[in-house]
Amino acid sequence: MSNAPSTPQAIRGTQDIFGADAEAFAHVVETFERVRKLYRFRRVEMPVFEKTAVFSRSLGETTDVVSKEMYSFDDRGGESLTLRPEFTAGIARAYLTDGWKQFAPLKVATHGPLFRYERPQKGRYRQFHQIDAEVIGAAEPMADVELLVMADQLLKELGIADGVTLQLNTLGDGESREAWRAALVEYFRAHKAELSEDSQDRLERNPLRILDSKDPRDKPFTADAPKIDDYLSAEAQDFFGAVTSGLDAAGVAWTRAEALVRGLDYYRHTAFEFVTDRLGAQGTVLGGGRYDGLMVALGGPETPAVGWAAGIERLAMLVADAGQTAEAPLTAMLAVEDDAALGFALKTLTALRHQGIDAEIIATGSPRKRFDKAVKSGAKAIVSFVVKDGVPVANLRAGETTPARLAVEQVLVTVQP
Repeated sequence: MSNAPSTPQAIRGTQDIFGADAEAFAHVVETFERVRKLYRFRRVEMPVFEKTAVFSRSLGETTDVVSKEMYSFDDRGGESLTLRPEFTAGIARAYLTDGWKQFAPLKVATHGPLFRYERPQKGRYRQFHQIDAEVIGAAEPMADVELLVMADQLLKELGIADGVTLQLNTLGDGESREAWRAALVEYFRAHKAELSEDSQDRLERNPLRILDSKDPRDKPFTADAPKIDDYLSAEAQDFFGAVTSGLDAAGVAWTRAEALVRGLDYYRHTAFEFVTDRLGAQGTVLGGGRYDGLMVALGGPETPAVGWAAGIERLAMLVADAGQTAEAPLTAMLAVEDDAALGFALKTLTALRHQGIDAEIIATGSPRKRFDKAVKSGAKAIVSFVVKDGVPVANLRAGETTPARLAVEQVLVTVQP
């Protein structure tokens, strides 16, 4: 009987990303980095964990994320810390603690892993990854427009914009939202006994969340619930009008979604989601909104802000489905047919890579079979290395004249044994 130790398994809800999936993941991140530079969003790197208060105060003690899903722990000093479940709260904390206010209006972007203890399912993990963009210190609707135009361009450049719809709503300013909230509480109270348990629980503290309930018991009541448009102040109407006209001018298609809400009190004005029917029930690929009240919740001054985030895994699934990330064929394969030519081959390999040409080398196994292996690699250019009259020689195998082949040929001219 073997006493060999058993191999530890991966933690449920985590993933090892490899091959085509990893290529799709990288394609999303690379495209995001390119687009955020076009829009002059500055790159930030944020801590993976923060004091628990950063999230409990920003997300609200009563939200599912805080009450059920956060990975929180006491460190050795007895302080409660939490692995970040989202980016916005940490960025808002940094804005207040690191003096970033001097750069307002500040446009920042980041990406990386986030952590939530929730039931794993397709496209949803306990360690997952997001891209994130925020504009802090800009109260004007143009900031909302720029973020939405940027998100729209990102989806187009990823090649996944077909079948993705921008759904847009307004939550009004603080005064509008409060009036709407009071009307919702009064309306839903009359039907409390017939609502789902979750909605009954949300009725007093978070009635807006009832509007986006997926429970069929709530559907008959949400359809006739009071609408935000009946409670919008003139200023809030003007703000939403400026956002929609800005999107129209930029050629970004949108549809009004009156049931699209954000439950937390610090959200104001614009709320939006880019949704698709290509991921089953998990239809949101990118979402965000204006959160003008967040800084106050973190003990800072009133500070306008708007942002969005998108799951890299979900975007990568759409990218893979659209066939966007087939690995490009290898440009150059070097076959060392005589071991005495290995040094020259390595010198050539380095020169090719320094010129931005991807290349591999075959220098192990039977020397007679190395060239055949190189041919089977499917590389655009195959270079064999032999020794003639005691001198290492590189031979570019005959083939079609292509830009890749010409580039390899130019490097070979410059490399001497």
